[in-house]
Amino acid sequence: MRILGIDYGDARTGLSVSDATGLLAGSPSVIHEWNMDKLTDKLCAFIEREKIEEIVLGHPKNMDGSAGERAKKCEALAKTLEERTGVPVILWDERRTTVEAHAILHRSGKKEKKHRQTVDAVAASLILQGYLDYKRKNG
Repeated sequence: MRILGIDYGDARTGLSVSDATGLLAGSPSVIHEWNMDKLTDKLCAFIEREKIEEIVLGHPKNMDGSAGERAKKCEALAKTLEERTGVPVILWDERRTTVEAHAILHRSGKKEKKHRQTVDAVAASLILQGYLDYKRKNG
């Protein structure tokens, strides 16, 4: 089963696709798109091309667990993707994944300003791997 992890952003959206066994996140990439309709079209084409069977979309809740403006945008994207593709979308709590992605890149010696799009791809991988690990442990 191929599962897609998404870190939705205003200018860049990070993607990560699991291996066929659904155990490991990999194939990180980024879609550069500001326009929501165009982004949705690109995501739908990617989902079809890659034969994605499940989507895990980062859900950026506030630290107190409430849903802010960004979380509501993600909820709308989830609904649209499900309606257009028929693929189930799981909203996954992504609090601190961007911070963790920055830390990973910093430890690896990457300069943040030069690798902003890499942060989005790493964040998508963290979202997906967190979900895959949870799913493996909890069936």
